[in-house]
Amino acid sequence: MPTGAVLAALYMASGGYIGVAQARHKHAKAHAHAHAAVATVHYTPPPYISIDVPTGRIIEARNPTHAWYPASVTKLMTVYVALQAVQQGRLSLNTPLIVSARAARMKPSKMGFAPGSLVTLDNALKMLMVKSANDLAVTVAEGVSGSVEAFADEMNQTAAKLGMRESHFMNPNGLPDPNHYSSPRDMAILGRALLLNFPEYAGLFDIGAMKLNDQVIPNHNGLLGRYPGADGMKTGFTCAAGFNLVASASRGGRKVIVVIMGDLTAKIRTAHAADLLDRAFAASQLGESATELASASGAPPDMHPEICGGRSPKAVLEAESEDFNSPIQAAPAGTPPIPKQGAAIAALPRPVFDPTPVYVGEAPGYQGPIAGPRPADTPIGAIAYTTPQPQQAAPAPLQPDPKALPMHRGAKKQHAARQAEPAKMKAKTAKKTGAQKAAAKKSSATKADTKKAAGSTTQTKRATPSKSKKSAKSAHRAGSAATSQATGN
Repeated sequence: MPTGAVLAALYMASGGYIGVAQARHKHAKAHAHAHAAVATVHYTPPPYISIDVPTGRIIEARNPTHAWYPASVTKLMTVYVALQAVQQGRLSLNTPLIVSARAARMKPSKMGFAPGSLVTLDNALKMLMVKSANDLAVTVAEGVSGSVEAFADEMNQTAAKLGMRESHFMNPNGLPDPNHYSSPRDMAILGRALLLNFPEYAGLFDIGAMKLNDQVIPNHNGLLGRYPGADGMKTGFTCAAGFNLVASASRGGRKVIVVIMGDLTAKIRTAHAADLLDRAFAASQLGESATELASASGAPPDMHPEICGGRSPKAVLEAESEDFNSPIQAAPAGTPPIPKQGAAIAALPRPVFDPTPVYVGEAPGYQGPIAGPRPADTPIGAIAYTTPQPQQAAPAPLQPDPKALPMHRGAKKQHAARQAEPAKMKAKTAKKTGAQKAAAKKSSATKADTKKAAGSTTQTKRATPSKSKKSAKSAHRAGSAATSQATGN
């Protein structure tokens, strides 16, 4: 399909992007054969803004303060709060962060590290910007603030200080939540603040690819390596938000940021951003400051039917990982095509980058504290989450304190009885012991008397035969004498 026809889905005239429609094919079976039915869907016109970075003044905009679901461009605020904590000395880029079970449960896109894994803040931020890892966004939040909730509070406090009036954050990754929203204007303010307040960390936003072990992971930003002068920042996608982008570029001594919310596909997003950048660099006049724009009312639109309606579960999963590079659909007849420069940029092959190495684990030689989930206002290093040990026996249940009072009526009486019980038992034991000793003494005496009596009887028995024998001898002698005398006269 020719490039102009392919990109007829978008229309820009007089600086305005007026919306597009997509022909959606639905297959149905009838009379034993399939046929295609065409349905036309009218898309919500995506809001956008481009600003001059040094001055913060608007170059071009449409509905820039309309509320929108930010999706993963939320992670720019996550990086801002984390770098702010480093600046305040609360932790360093080498501080290891522990991956909690809560972090590991996050939906894709994610790194998929097991609970208990360690990753330095520096590596976590790089993975956050390249892979858009939802699990590491939670890991960063828990490492910096102790919990997702405490980190969200810091995000909202920071947004208020920066003048982001249409933003409210509930989490560090941008996963869907009805109370999690922002606007193109607010995201432009945030992107500018990152570049001006943390210039030494600008390299986080232009990493074309990273390498973890043998795996090379590319960045989802289609401008990097394609658009001349593109140098960051972050993409985002959910079915409710569509395809979002905060992009920065430098050319001819100028630096600009463009923000787009709710484009139809990743390729449309890249083409749209390229044209906005071209017009921004060509502009000679600047408008008012982005911070002076009045806020618009209304809730963020849900783009799910337009973006993911009719898609297969696999396609939606790919979209959640920001790899949803489906072809740009044709628009109704008569819709003028957009300028071809953006289309040419989006049609370029994926560039090949020298990947930035990242790793899991502590930095070599690191001796400091480890950051992880912990109670509010607890310093880094006091980790409430412990690494699960495989095949570890379950701990024995806690035994009740014998001194604790029961929670029912009569507690004092029972408590007093328990307090007196040890003394009673001791007295009873002493009494029993004394009786046992007396009985033992009596038994010993009885045994001694019995033994003595037995000895006397034995002596008596031994003495009786001797006396009888002596008496018999005496009688025999007297008898013999008498007989002898009678015979001799």
